[in-house]
Amino acid sequence: MTITQEAPPGAFISSAADPEKNLPINDTKTGNENTEYDDENASATSPRTGNGGVLNRARDIGLKVVRFGRVEVRGIAPIPLKERTVTRTINVFTLWWSMNINILGITFGILGTLIYGLSLRDSALIILFFTLLTTLLPAYLATWGPKLGMRQLVQARYSFGRYIVSIPVFLNLATMTGFCIIIVIVGGQCLSAVANGTLSVNVGIIIIAVLGMLISFCGFNTLHMYERFAWIPAIIAIVVAVGCGGQGLKQQAAPEGPPTPRQVLSFGMIVASYMIPWADLSSDFTTYISPEASSFKVFIYSYLGLAVPTITLMTLGAAIGGAIPNVPEWQTGYDNTLVGGVLAAMLAPAGGFGKFLVVLLAFTLLGNLAATSYSITLNFQMLFPILFKVPRYLFALAFTAILIPIGIVAAVNFFVNLENFVALIAYWCAAFLGVVLIDHVVLRKADCINGYDVDAWNDSKRLPLGVAALTACVLSFGLVVPCMDQVWWVGPIAERTGDLGFELAFVVSALLYLPLRWVEKRFSGR
Repeated sequence: MTITQEAPPGAFISSAADPEKNLPINDTKTGNENTEYDDENASATSPRTGNGGVLNRARDIGLKVVRFGRVEVRGIAPIPLKERTVTRTINVFTLWWSMNINILGITFGILGTLIYGLSLRDSALIILFFTLLTTLLPAYLATWGPKLGMRQLVQARYSFGRYIVSIPVFLNLATMTGFCIIIVIVGGQCLSAVANGTLSVNVGIIIIAVLGMLISFCGFNTLHMYERFAWIPAIIAIVVAVGCGGQGLKQQAAPEGPPTPRQVLSFGMIVASYMIPWADLSSDFTTYISPEASSFKVFIYSYLGLAVPTITLMTLGAAIGGAIPNVPEWQTGYDNTLVGGVLAAMLAPAGGFGKFLVVLLAFTLLGNLAATSYSITLNFQMLFPILFKVPRYLFALAFTAILIPIGIVAAVNFFVNLENFVALIAYWCAAFLGVVLIDHVVLRKADCINGYDVDAWNDSKRLPLGVAALTACVLSFGLVVPCMDQVWWVGPIAERTGDLGFELAFVVSALLYLPLRWVEKRFSGR
C-alpha cells in the first residue's frame, strides 16, 4: 500500500497536514482516545504542553518523530467505514507471503526429522496435511476485518465480553512474544555464525529486535510497504542456499522404523502451533480494506500467502534436519550456532557472498517480527482499560525492552525452550477459536453486517458477560489434558494415540459454548 495515496486519512499524522483533519476526534461512541496526541490546539498553559521540563521537551520531540515518520496513532478503536478505503486486496497476499518467507519455517521443519526422528517423506506429508487444514482458520478470520473494521481480539469481545477477554489477550500476548523470541534468537544465531563468533548471539539478538521495532513503531502503512518488497531478497537467499547445499540435502539419515501415530500427531501439533496463532491476529492486517472488497479474494490471498511459503520452507527445514547428522560441516555449524550455523555451512562454498546471504536470511525474519510486534502493540491496549490511553507506538518501545533480555536468556537452551513453548500454543488457541467461530457462524449466522452492534465494542453493558466463553474453554481441558503428549506430561489417552489436544480443544469448546451461552443470555439478558 502506498503511503501517499492509500493511507487511511484518520490513522496517521503528517507533518504538512492539519492535525484536526488527520487525527481521529475523541468520539464518545467509539471510545477513541487519540486526541491525546494532538498538541497543536492545546493552550500554552496546559500542564501537558508547558514550556519547561524535560518530560515536555521529550514529548515534543516524540510528536515531531511521529509526524515526520507518518506513524500510525490509531489504536484498537474500530476503523470507521469512511476510512476503510483500501481496494488493493492483493496486498493481503504480499503481507502474508512476506511474513512467512523467512527461516522461521525452516527452523520448525527441522524438528520433524532431527528431533522427532521422522523421515523426510513422512515429515513432508505431515507438514502438507496439517498446514492445509489449519490455514483455514486465519484465512477465514481475515475476511472479518474489512466488514467489521475491528482488530481480531476486539471482535472477540462479542463472545468473551469487555473484561474477560483480557484473559485470551494475555495468552495471545504470551504466544506472540514467544514467537518473537524465537525469531530474534534465530536471527541472532545467523549474524553470529557469519561473524565466526566475533559477534555474539546476544548482540545479534539486539540488532534484530531493534530493527523489527523500527518497522512496527511506524504502523500499518510502513508495515505493508516493507512487506511488499521484503520477500524478494529472501527468495534469492533461500534459493542460493539450496543450490549450494543441494548435494548435502541428499544425505538423509534413515529413520529407525515406520512412523508411529505418536510421532505423527506430535509433529502435526507442532505444525498446527505454527499456523493457528495467526488466526488470533489475522483481521488486524485487513481492517483498512474496503468492505466492498471480495471476501473470497481476501480468503484466497490469505490462504495462499500463508500456506505456500510455510509448506515449502518447513519441508526444506525437514530436509536440512534429516541431513545434518550425515554432513560433518553442517553438524559442526549446528553444534555452534544451531540453525544459523547450518545455513552458514550450507552457503560456505559461496565465500563472502555466502556470508552476505546469511545476513540477508537473518533479515528475512524482520517481516514476521515487525508484523507480530505490530499486533502486540494493539493487544497491549486491550489488556487493561487504562492502557487504551497509551499511544500504540510507545508499546513498540516497551515490547522491545522486554524482548531483548528474555531472548538472550532463552537462547541458552533454544530447541528445548522452543519445543516446550510451542507445545502449549495450539491448545489454548484452538479452544479460543472454537468459541469465536461457533459464536460467529451459528449465533450470528456469519453476518458481519447485521450480526454485530459495532458501536457496542467498548460498552460492557451491551456486550456479553463472557462467562460462557471462558467456561467452555476451561471445561474443554478436561478432555485435552488426558490427550496431551509432551515432555513434561503424557496423558493416558495420548500414550496410545499420540497428541490429540488441539483437535479436541477446538471441537469441545465449540460444542460447550452453545448451551452455556444460552444459559448466560437467559440470566444476564445480553
